[in-house]
Amino acid sequence: MRNSSKQIRLCDCNRSFDLDAERLSGLVSGARVSVHHELCRRELPVLEADLAGGCDVAVSCTQESALFAELADSVDAARPIRFFNVRETAGWSEERAAVTPKMAALIAAATTLPEVEPVTGVQMTAGRALLIVGEAGAALGWAERLASSFEVAVLMTERAGEVELPAENAYPVWSGGPLALKGHLGAFEVSWAQQNPIDLDLCVRCNACIKACPEGAIGFDFQVDANKCKSHRACVTACGEIGAIDFSRKGVARSEQFDLVLDLQAEPLLKRVELPDGYAAPGRDPFDQALAVQALGEFIGAFEKPRYVAFESGLCAHSRSRKSGCNNCIEVCSTEAIRSNGDVIAVDPYLCKGCGTCSTVCPSGALSFQYPRVPDVGLQVKTVLTEYARAGGTDACVLFHAADAGGKLIERLARRGRGLPARVIPVEIWSADAIGLDLMLGTLALGACQVAVLTAGSHDPAPLQAQAGHAAAILGALGYAGEPVRVVNAADADDWRQLERALWDWTPATAVSRPASFRLLPKKRETLDLALRHLVAEAPAARTEAGVPAMVALKTGAPFGQVMASDACTLCMACTGACPAGALRASNDSYRLDFIERNCLQCGLCVNACPESALSLEPRLLFGDEARRARKLREADTFHCVSCGKAMGASPMIEAMISRLTGHSMFASATELGRLRMCGDCRVIDLMKSEQSTKAWDMTE
Repeated sequence: MRNSSKQIRLCDCNRSFDLDAERLSGLVSGARVSVHHELCRRELPVLEADLAGGCDVAVSCTQESALFAELADSVDAARPIRFFNVRETAGWSEERAAVTPKMAALIAAATTLPEVEPVTGVQMTAGRALLIVGEAGAALGWAERLASSFEVAVLMTERAGEVELPAENAYPVWSGGPLALKGHLGAFEVSWAQQNPIDLDLCVRCNACIKACPEGAIGFDFQVDANKCKSHRACVTACGEIGAIDFSRKGVARSEQFDLVLDLQAEPLLKRVELPDGYAAPGRDPFDQALAVQALGEFIGAFEKPRYVAFESGLCAHSRSRKSGCNNCIEVCSTEAIRSNGDVIAVDPYLCKGCGTCSTVCPSGALSFQYPRVPDVGLQVKTVLTEYARAGGTDACVLFHAADAGGKLIERLARRGRGLPARVIPVEIWSADAIGLDLMLGTLALGACQVAVLTAGSHDPAPLQAQAGHAAAILGALGYAGEPVRVVNAADADDWRQLERALWDWTPATAVSRPASFRLLPKKRETLDLALRHLVAEAPAARTEAGVPAMVALKTGAPFGQVMASDACTLCMACTGACPAGALRASNDSYRLDFIERNCLQCGLCVNACPESALSLEPRLLFGDEARRARKLREADTFHCVSCGKAMGASPMIEAMISRLTGHSMFASATELGRLRMCGDCRVIDLMKSEQSTKAWDMTE
């Protein structure tokens, strides 16, 4: 008979830390909690009985997850085991006497949260077609070794010493340069120029050219040394009808497609922070080359990778009518997976590796990270903060860290140092680079007094630092004392001392007195709006005589701010058509430009679209309801026809037009220039009145 009860198995790992079984049992509802000392050894039959009986089992040990999973398979368990870590994240702490609230929070997150909706996948397939690029000797050497495992081809880009082509023509060999590489795993396209007179595609390796050359300018790699060649062209004659040698070749462009690329050049084809899967550039070191070859072999086959980011083109502020706006995502993408595609950007899911920085710097939320989604992270944060507080915990600090690099650093800190402070609750995500202003402020609104982001695994912590700077400026203006957000720059597990100092020397900051009840939303601007409203409502500054300030100045790059218009504005309204967020609007009842600050992304499209260079940006955050109301940015009187009084448009726009045309040959006289102040009908009438030539109606037969 299958049992559907929940069973939580906690293990103190041979009594290396304390577990308060009685207190934890009282804090965890709907599940049986038991404490063990040797769950992976002597007490393993207890877990086996749970799994065989169909229990829903959660185990607080990740070190032996492989053993436990194997046990689940052996008894045909109805459900997979859920693993979570309390040893390195809580138990092995210098403050072990105070970690029970954090343990309760970690248990709740591991056992009560619903299954996350799967992310849409991207299918990738790679065969064995491998191109080896580089110096002739090294490239041919690896080709000989790998010919039995891969469908190899060689592109020789330079000569070094005596090199001889293989006697057996078993795989393609080309020569040339310069090179270009584009594409992704399973679909790389390499292009080059066939610069050497001997085309190896046509060459039959008969050695006739080598023997015929009087200067010995042709080696056994069948390449011509231009420094030795004296243009006798005896080689051309010797080649005869084969026609492989041509010193005046026209069509030199070549290109081929491959599944994998091994780049052995000192200067690699791709110079990106993050290289695409299936491309390796180990340089000249033989050991590094061997490791690269081994890694390339693992990419053969069919794969599915997550579609890490979702893109909503309607929110994109990249461009309008060939006027440039926001390029944040293109500038920070470490894989060059994002490119301009007209008025919007395009994301190549095959190149994207999921760092999430693009979603962090996107001001509108057009790009949103999906692995995991912000609502899923928000629910996890809300759960751990709620359970932590219910268990008596105070001054909660949420530590966001990357699953791989960040997890290893935390484990190293627990093994070698003081461990995590009792108040620091780790939240594992795929990439720390995806923690933007919405998650930082949202976490603080949900009750954390501080947010830490561990950069281990990050490509570039600068965007995270910028987001933290915006958060600090906002919270400081609202009166939240201390340092609410900290980016911990620790690159790998060897930097555990830096993480230790950053967390243990951090004095708790002021938290909201009443945690928010909302959940974080999929839309970035909506989450920011909810979080900011709550932080303003709970602001310590509101309880002072001065109160909450009207606004706070922010640094360039912030997603909030105002647009300012100078007197040069003619109200042509080009900016309203360029604005992607509806922050700039033309009034319906007069010649007036209105601005809604809450909607402004500070993307700069309006500035670039303005023909008068009359607009400028000021990054700031307006705290009151004024940010949600339309306010007049620029207004002008109506210009009326000087002849009939008909309305013609905004006065500054008409005057600007007249000013530009003054001095033009068509408007040389005062009379001609004066017609510009008339409507279309009056202009024609005035022209007809002043015309001295014969009129059609004056003519008689």
